[in-house]
Amino acid sequence: MGENNYAKELDVAVRVVHMACSLCQRVQEGLVSSTSNDHVMSKDDDSLVTVADWSVQATVSWMLSESLSNQKVSIVAEEDVQTLSKSDSVGLLTAVVNTVNECLAEAPKYGLQSPKKALGTSQILEAISQCNSTGGRKGRHWVLDPVDGTLGFVRGDQYAVALALIEEGKIVIGVLGCPNYPRKKEWLSHHHSSQTMPKMSDSSETWEKGCVMYAQRGSGEAWMQPLIHGNKKHTWSNSAQRVQVSSIDDPALATFCEPVERANTNHSFSAGVAHSMGFKKQPLRVHSMVKYAAIARGDAEIFMKFAQSGYKEKIWDHAAGVIIVEEAGGVVTDAGGHPLDFSRGLYLEGLDRGIVACSGTILHEKLIGAVYASWDSSNL
Repeated sequence: MGENNYAKELDVAVRVVHMACSLCQRVQEGLVSSTSNDHVMSKDDDSLVTVADWSVQATVSWMLSESLSNQKVSIVAEEDVQTLSKSDSVGLLTAVVNTVNECLAEAPKYGLQSPKKALGTSQILEAISQCNSTGGRKGRHWVLDPVDGTLGFVRGDQYAVALALIEEGKIVIGVLGCPNYPRKKEWLSHHHSSQTMPKMSDSSETWEKGCVMYAQRGSGEAWMQPLIHGNKKHTWSNSAQRVQVSSIDDPALATFCEPVERANTNHSFSAGVAHSMGFKKQPLRVHSMVKYAAIARGDAEIFMKFAQSGYKEKIWDHAAGVIIVEEAGGVVTDAGGHPLDFSRGLYLEGLDRGIVACSGTILHEKLIGAVYASWDSSNL
């Protein structure tokens, strides 16, 4: 697999994720400042996240198809078009159409082409419904999670836009947009007290948050670009910095991340593993795939997630993050130490207990050992 096999796809994917982040920020600003409820269904928060979800999916689908017009673009994505086509979601659909067209009009700022004229409702529904692939081990499939970390999004906290390309069952490209990722990692954990991160209106220029991270399989490199603020045209060539995992391999100095919500992981089991490994620091509880970004950037060393039994992990919740951590020098496996298998459709089938990501092999081996030891003594 040649190094530049995916140069065009990676370039388009990075630009499209930048566009999607900008779209999300615009919707989120509406969420933070909006008192108008013209397109609100039942719960304000839900509907705005839903607008962001659908709008990102339509935008990414349309842009990939247009920009890679010589390929049959197959997309696996979280949202299903049925709900949006129902008559009771007319207001929602109008909001999506407007949001998508506003975003597509800005494509030239990101070095991509806008549609010749605004897209109509049917074209936008078509773009969303084209995301109907079920993945698998044959062919090429783009995998999209339009807004990963719904709660984070609603609270003005961490969330991500995740896009990956899987070919013949292997991840070959990953792009992760983290619109609220702070420049200083201390701010990552800021939300769990009553304090909140400075809102976007606090002159986002000085606050400098948000980034897009990306990697290509086999390159041994992961990169990060700052988000584009305001109307500056982006100078793509010189804005990327290489990111690498942390070199800390002593558990006493390591930081570990886990999901915020109890429903998403077993906090007490993680705490047991952390204790048996000799972690001294409090866990960093972070919404969404931003946990993978934290490891790739060297802001944390370990991420563990042990879902309730019967829960099936979906490929779009992990694909982009996994390849970025791996190319940045980290290790991601299931809790038994086996590689994750992205070739089996929508879910990570055959997963042993959970998912662990580490900054390096020494911590990884210790972690797998601690999982085994703790597992025997707990009766999960």
